[in-house]
Amino acid sequence: MHIVHSISDLRAVLGPLGRPAFVPTMGNLHDGHIALMRRAVQLGEVPVASIFVNRLQFLPHEDFDSYPRTWDADCERLAAAGCQVLFAPREHDLYPEPQTFTVQPDPQLANLLEGEFRPGFFTGVCTVVMKLFSAVFAGKAGGAAVFGQKDYQQLMVVRRMVQQFALPIDIVANPTERAPDGLALSSRNGYLSAPERTEAVELSKVLRSLGEAAKAAGDALPAQREALEQAARAQLNARGWQTDYLSVRRRSDLLAPQPGDALVVLGAARLGATRLIDNLEI
Repeated sequence: MHIVHSISDLRAVLGPLGRPAFVPTMGNLHDGHIALMRRAVQLGEVPVASIFVNRLQFLPHEDFDSYPRTWDADCERLAAAGCQVLFAPREHDLYPEPQTFTVQPDPQLANLLEGEFRPGFFTGVCTVVMKLFSAVFAGKAGGAAVFGQKDYQQLMVVRRMVQQFALPIDIVANPTERAPDGLALSSRNGYLSAPERTEAVELSKVLRSLGEAAKAAGDALPAQREALEQAARAQLNARGWQTDYLSVRRRSDLLAPQPGDALVVLGAARLGATRLIDNLEI
């Protein structure tokens, strides 16, 4: 596995190789990340990963400085999964000057759910992903980038960005990887204490119950949705969580569903000091 830190070195290594299949990460890798890497290998392109903790997508009170860095273990796992090139820029490599040009996503998609509770988050995501895409795919006749469905709204935002800018990159969605008890794998699960880890699976359980109630409502869902969501939030909060949102949306644009729409339920909530997100298509 080639490990490079600068954009120029990355392009020099990738130059004679084929189309990339790219997995962007912030490190602290878990089995979900490795599943993305293995999916990239299966695409038959040149498997490339990045590790970069992107300051632009953290709010001032969030965990940028304390975000876990597990470099040696990450490198071992990526190499074992078939990664051929690892791009690990330092902050001055990717942002040699203040990043005053940013990518502003469509507010109709980016300002709801996660965007409501983490304002500016998707601007930071789009800006770094666009810059990583520019570094990885420059001079290539396209390629693929693999993202996990756990970050459902992020996946939609990135896919829309690629479409709007006519980038020759296929966005490949990989299903959410879960622990045996159903908890969605996340780097932030490592913040949970042992009792919190036991409790954490309740988020997926409440989302599943909310999804079942939404399906049972049928054509009456638009009238009943707010009450169903409120009941789900009350159920989770009663267990000691602090819920940001538990919501039923239509899959196509994450707006309020109408009869006949394909649905997804999405949630974000804090358990102690740890904020967890999850979603289920129903």
